[in-house]
Amino acid sequence: MKIIILTPVYNDWQSVYKLIEEINNLSLNQEFEISIYIFNDYSNHDPPKSEKKLENINSIKIFNMKKNQGHARCIATGLKYIFEKDNFDYVIPMDGDGEDRPEEIQFFLDQIQKSQDKPIVGERIKRSESTMFKICYKLHKFITLVFTSKSIKFGNFSCLPRSIVEKMVNEKATWNSFSGSLKKIESDMISIPSIRGHRYFGPSKMSFMNLIKHSLAIISVFRKTFLIRSALFIVIYILMIKSNASIITAIPLIFLLIAVYSVSNLALRENMEEFKNCLSQIKNIENIK
Repeated sequence: MKIIILTPVYNDWQSVYKLIEEINNLSLNQEFEISIYIFNDYSNHDPPKSEKKLENINSIKIFNMKKNQGHARCIATGLKYIFEKDNFDYVIPMDGDGEDRPEEIQFFLDQIQKSQDKPIVGERIKRSESTMFKICYKLHKFITLVFTSKSIKFGNFSCLPRSIVEKMVNEKATWNSFSGSLKKIESDMISIPSIRGHRYFGPSKMSFMNLIKHSLAIISVFRKTFLIRSALFIVIYILMIKSNASIITAIPLIFLLIAVYSVSNLALRENMEEFKNCLSQIKNIENIK
């Protein structure tokens, strides 16, 4: 059974090579043929040369992009390339910095036989960030649920059968948000518990601003529901505060209007024409194993 691990990278080569070593050291069943595809998002420097023996990994390829296009679009490009150019059974998208723990790959593989072609997702049960960030993350999930009716407790770290990859590459939302797109095309998933690991090197790149953008990108996938519920909220809220209106009581409305504007802009990223032609942005492919 051929498993392709897909990971995007921007400059963080030290972490990616550490991840490759960790995957190689896993004691996986020999029925699984593991390949690693690294999508280099136009890094500022070249990857180092590695001479370590990686006997448990079948192949490793680096896809060098012509321009920087972001994490989600690198994964979308990877899914499209794999579906159109490769023979495979499952794809596992994951971060290359250690925050998606390689030992949990085994949990995905254990579920494959009983998954019945359903996607398997890593549902976060524990995070490694600060208390304030954890509170903001819970708020993000709550707002997403309230305004879209979708409970999304997973990120990129998942295990996708070929049938789901096909749906993903034919869904324009994949070009904007991986988790939002997966939730849109498939509601019946298998969840495994996933602990957010610590980065191998350097601080986490998931800042508060990136979290806000990530949250709004997910919401933009379900923008029709979001806009309807936002309109209802505005009407009800105005009726509630009409006798006590002030700048302070107007703050929630201001934030919501900003969110509506941002979601509308992010929705424009769902460009199917760009998605269809994304493979033209691959500059070259390096086979390093």
